[in-house]
Amino acid sequence: MATFDNAPLLERLHQELEQSHSQNDRQFVTALGRGLLILAAFEHHDELSHQALCQLTELPKATVTRLIYTLTTLGFLRQSLTGVYQLGANAVRLSAQALSRHDMVAFAEPLLRRFAAAHEVSVNLAKQIDGEMRYLACCRSPARLSISLQVGSAVPIASTAIGRAFFAVSSLPQQADILATLQNQLDADAFDAAKLSLMSAAQEYKSRGYTLSDGEFSPDILAVAVGVFDEATGQFAYSLNASVPRAKWVAADYQDWIVPKLQALAQRIGGSLK
Repeated sequence: MATFDNAPLLERLHQELEQSHSQNDRQFVTALGRGLLILAAFEHHDELSHQALCQLTELPKATVTRLIYTLTTLGFLRQSLTGVYQLGANAVRLSAQALSRHDMVAFAEPLLRRFAAAHEVSVNLAKQIDGEMRYLACCRSPARLSISLQVGSAVPIASTAIGRAFFAVSSLPQQADILATLQNQLDADAFDAAKLSLMSAAQEYKSRGYTLSDGEFSPDILAVAVGVFDEATGQFAYSLNASVPRAKWVAADYQDWIVPKLQALAQRIGGSLK
């Protein structure tokens, strides 16, 4: 059976197809699995050409042609005026239905409130949009911080713990997209600094399991952050931070104290369908 990890959906389906073939699993419907490979190819793409679908799915051209025809006929794919393919109305309809049953932000909000009150920290949930981290849920600490963020606020991805954590847990294609966005937005020197910060954070996250911002975003804010792995989708969709005034904490002490608690909170939020 498949297990949720941070691998792209297409990669996980490839593994399942190969495993079923090697085990000669007679219950497994290979044609259906190949059709789902076509849909999975759109996980990180709004549109794909026939050739791109062949390359991503590693299926023969004739097989891809038949699968595209079937999926288009059933409304799960559509062909644009330029000849490329996009997810069709029925695929979007199923996605919307699934999302309506899985509102992680709504599930997280009461947990964030209790966490902020219990530990006297500010705690926030965010996701990356156009090279920035957009805050989706915010609970403030009783302690006054120099910057007051609220739902809808955006902060830089490279100089914040919450941004670095999101980058660190993103897949390699997602990281490449983020860097490409930043390269279009920043001058050369600023982009080089941002890229170095993000790549360093990704390496540190592998060994520590969190990221740190010690006065880099704001001189008086100390923050740590972790990724939130969504067990429903099998990917890291958000990141979560906890921040305090720097004047009240030594960074090493704060990390030792808050990180295990924040990781447990992230795990609870990510498993919200259980």
